[in-house]
Amino acid sequence: MPRSVNHVASKRRRKKILKLAKGYWGARKNVLTVAKHHIEKGLLHAYRDRKLKKREFRSLWIVRINAAARENGTTYSRLIGALNKKGISINRKILASLAVENPKAFSDVVKFAMN
Repeated sequence: MPRSVNHVASKRRRKKILKLAKGYWGARKNVLTVAKHHIEKGLLHAYRDRKLKKREFRSLWIVRINAAARENGTTYSRLIGALNKKGISINRKILASLAVENPKAFSDVVKFAMN
């Protein structure tokens, strides 16, 4: 009995990998074993960096809030402490966008929290 090989499935598998490798440089885009390695590595980086992105944005927001708070005569930690004590729950993303886009509103928030 002849050996049965599922060419349809194996070709589809190879095409899927090579399609993901489109745009890569050199053998990474057209040699299956090399492409498979780099696709896997790229997907690992993508997974890890989706989590890192959240951390990096939070630290960026904190830096922006701290810079704006220092312009208003206080520090980040004192401002956040005062906001929590007053029961004001504004998240860091909104505070940072206020600090950048509307400094007057941010200074009003600081004055309200610090009094």
